[in-house]
Amino acid sequence: MHFGIIGLGRMGANIARRAMRAGHACVAYDVDPRSVEALAAEGAKGVAGIAELVEALPAPRVIWLMIPAGLTGDVVAETARLLSAGDILIDGGNSHYRDDVRRGRELAERGIHYVDVGTSGGVFGLERGYCLMVGGPDEAVAAVEPLLRSLAPGAGDVARTPGREGEHSPEELGYLHCGATGAGHFVKMVHNGIEYGMMAAFAEGLNLLEHANAGAERDELSVEHAAEVAPLDEPELYRFDIDTSRVTELWRRGSVVSSWLLDLTAAALRENPSLDGLAGRVSDSGEGRWTVKAAIDVGVPVPVLAASLFERFSSRGEDRYANQVLSAMRQQFGGHRELPGSRA
Repeated sequence: MHFGIIGLGRMGANIARRAMRAGHACVAYDVDPRSVEALAAEGAKGVAGIAELVEALPAPRVIWLMIPAGLTGDVVAETARLLSAGDILIDGGNSHYRDDVRRGRELAERGIHYVDVGTSGGVFGLERGYCLMVGGPDEAVAAVEPLLRSLAPGAGDVARTPGREGEHSPEELGYLHCGATGAGHFVKMVHNGIEYGMMAAFAEGLNLLEHANAGAERDELSVEHAAEVAPLDEPELYRFDIDTSRVTELWRRGSVVSSWLLDLTAAALRENPSLDGLAGRVSDSGEGRWTVKAAIDVGVPVPVLAASLFERFSSRGEDRYANQVLSAMRQQFGGHRELPGSRA
């Protein structure tokens, strides 16, 4: 099928490539002409603007947006002005599902279909395929299903869940129509909230392993014997020099925590065991916040997901003032002075 794509960043360009490899015809646009030229050299029809992209597509048009959430609203508005009834506009970025509901309703008044596709797979999606969480009208989703099927991973070598038989269902192939407009990004939002929690769990556990030699390290730090510092109970029990790179490699085999996320962690520690060059400042692109807010709205407890979000805030120094206040209070009520920092 013919489709257009707006946004040729780390994921957008590879989405276009994977679709073209499956035989789909692609018209591509990006604000960076070099990205357009690169994809045109691989078989896409490159264009210099959104109007030209719309003009180059046969009706009913299918256009996939793969741009940052903060820019999506403007690009949707600009593109929609050029579309006709029956055309389909797909947002494959990480937009807020609330915006999808509003945009879908507004475009429906003009007969334009709006489909939201939560897309997971990152820079590996070109070869592995993309997990696609889809929301939108039945008619529109059915029309773009050939494209979704091509972008999804397929059945691959994943063992079937016991009880599933016969022809593979869409979810077994890696894509799913989750519900009405907004449902796709709602599922992706929660997916990313879970991702925050999983990442935090691995990071915290590996940090504990990294500090398993605290007993020996404290012996070398005279400050640890000050009355100001809580003593380490039985320091002889914390004298393990554990190689976290080797542990993550071990856990990849037969462990209940084995996962692709662990695979990536093991690769990172193999490449850079001491994590040189990383400041530990972890960004959050919005989905974790939206997940926690949705949980509050409907009264569902998500303590792990909330804690993992707040950890990211802390990593960026957003807790510095709070820690300064704590230190100031201790000085006031007990005359406690800050001691030189230590690793343990």
